[in-house]
Amino acid sequence: MVSIKDVAKQAGVAISTVSKVLNNYPNVSEETKKKVNQAVAELNFVPNSVAAALSSKQSGRVALLLNLGNVSQAVDEINMQYMAGTISRAVALNLDVITIFDSMLKNKSLDEVVRYLRSQSITGLIIFGMSKDDKVLQKLIGAQFFKIVTVDAPLVNASSSAIWIDQAAAQYDVAKKTLKENKGKSILYLAGKKNGYVTGERLKGVQRLAEEEEIPLLVRNGAFSELQARNLTLRYAKKKDIVVCASDLMAIGAMRALMDMDIFRPVCGFDGITLMGYAGKQMNTVRQNFERIASEAVGELKRLLDGGEGRQIVMDYELVRMKYEDILMAAQDKNTGGI
Repeated sequence: MVSIKDVAKQAGVAISTVSKVLNNYPNVSEETKKKVNQAVAELNFVPNSVAAALSSKQSGRVALLLNLGNVSQAVDEINMQYMAGTISRAVALNLDVITIFDSMLKNKSLDEVVRYLRSQSITGLIIFGMSKDDKVLQKLIGAQFFKIVTVDAPLVNASSSAIWIDQAAAQYDVAKKTLKENKGKSILYLAGKKNGYVTGERLKGVQRLAEEEEIPLLVRNGAFSELQARNLTLRYAKKKDIVVCASDLMAIGAMRALMDMDIFRPVCGFDGITLMGYAGKQMNTVRQNFERIASEAVGELKRLLDGGEGRQIVMDYELVRMKYEDILMAAQDKNTGGI
């Protein structure tokens, strides 16, 4: 078993210096920190606090990293489903889980993030809502200090797995269904955030449809914002036959704008959140089972912690037409246990 003495020898420093780095002591140079962290990674050293957790009833401690950058009821709904799926599966797999929010790691360097996670005895992470701008998290995955599973970010290596649905296929399917049902001849597409991993994939899906059908496609960046989707719809929807949105929240904004303009244009969304049923009109959408995705992420992280290699997992999805009555029925079934 690797000891702190082995780490000190590998890094070429004193044992006390290793201890200071692992316990976040001040007045340690960045060069020394890098040497120690590199030695820890190379030797797969497990500090005593982590070793104790691993040898107890718990088989590991993992962190659930959530992105709260977009504060809205829709994001709250998705994050709550993520948390429910994570906690339920973690209990079944005897994993201890803590929740970390992106703001807690904001402006931290890679070394600072690593030290923070180790101070919390973290052995693995599940990252939700990661963007292309999250450079430190990308470095963390590349460094392979921890076992990591990302949701909606296709970053895979020996120590990291990725889980998502086929974003391009899902966007293609829901847009095509809406186009065919309404005999549309042109599309206004409201894309998500430019820095999102899913945004580019969903855009590919609607571009493929426009090319196959040989119809005009106008793409505008709605940034997953209900307000931006509303404003873009007010400006561009009159000259297009259908409005395809890369999120349900934008679909709600688009539909409300069309109602205010007193014109009809079919709108479709993406995600399958409950709020879609309250938009005032029925809309097609892609339903993702966020709770099941989170549960699968925990199971995959456990596999990595047990020595498995990183891989990409593609989950299924379904096309649905959200209706207010369906929400009422679902709520009643949940309250009565389906009786």
